[in-house]
Amino acid sequence: MRKSNVERRTILVTGAAGSLAKRVIARLHGRYNVVAVDFRRKVETDADIPSYKVDTWKRGFEDIFRNHKIDAVIHIGRMFAHESDRNSRYNANVLGTKKLLELCRKYFVKQVIIHSTYFVYGASAYNPALLDEDAPLKASEVTQDLVDSVELESLAQIYLWKYPELHITILRPCNVLGPGVRNSMSLLLSRPLAPVLVGFSPLMQFLHVDDMADALVLAFERNQPGIYNVAPDDWVAYQVAVEQCGCRKLPVLSIPPFVPRMVSNVLNWNAFFPPYLVNYFKYPVIIDGRLFRETFGWKPRRNLNDIFSYYRKTKLMAA
Repeated sequence: MRKSNVERRTILVTGAAGSLAKRVIARLHGRYNVVAVDFRRKVETDADIPSYKVDTWKRGFEDIFRNHKIDAVIHIGRMFAHESDRNSRYNANVLGTKKLLELCRKYFVKQVIIHSTYFVYGASAYNPALLDEDAPLKASEVTQDLVDSVELESLAQIYLWKYPELHITILRPCNVLGPGVRNSMSLLLSRPLAPVLVGFSPLMQFLHVDDMADALVLAFERNQPGIYNVAPDDWVAYQVAVEQCGCRKLPVLSIPPFVPRMVSNVLNWNAFFPPYLVNYFKYPVIIDGRLFRETFGWKPRRNLNDIFSYYRKTKLMAA
């Protein structure tokens, strides 16, 4: 028997304009009441899904909690480096998350899912071969441009341990790719010409956006608070990924260290080859996703060829 709207839980999904959030909303719709929020634009949704354009760090965000009895939050909304300056990113990613968590406490929200990133571990030659959830978050030691990502995580962890009634789950996925995804790696692999650092081809992990959407919904429905890496148990060299996505390689000297940063700035590559991510194209950052897979019974359904074929076909269609 189908539940009435009164009986259904109400889920607030942030970052609703993004490809990942749209997939999450589609999976939740019909089984839960969904409220969509984004700071970029008001998202067109089905008639029974309220949609709001609001900055999460500003006063008006609280009106959504007043007007809807929010039972759970899936926090996907994040400002990428190529979307704005460092100060705006800090406001959106750190202050916005702090405001969100404060409102969750004030309005007795029972569950919060935080979408983080594997970038928080940092990329260096001294990383262990496999990073589990207890590894230190060293990204801010490598570059100031990832400070907001690390602070967002640190803030979420404080609330996770201090306020267990919020049932916070933090997910750290590897590179998420697929149709509509606008992160740096997806933008890079969408191009016909992809930069590669001479002498480097680190191992990388890739996850299809549909599998990540499944992971978020599963984390919500199983409700096992904690911190989890989300990644498949396979990986591939970066330069092989570039070839498999149908890109031509553009070799870039990696020494002296400032050269790739200078090239990225001069050629205006900041959207897909930002200087602060150069180390991630030099050193492997392989995360151990066993804890999430075993806790939630999750397994990705798309393999590497499924992921890369989308980028190959897109280039063929554009040719």
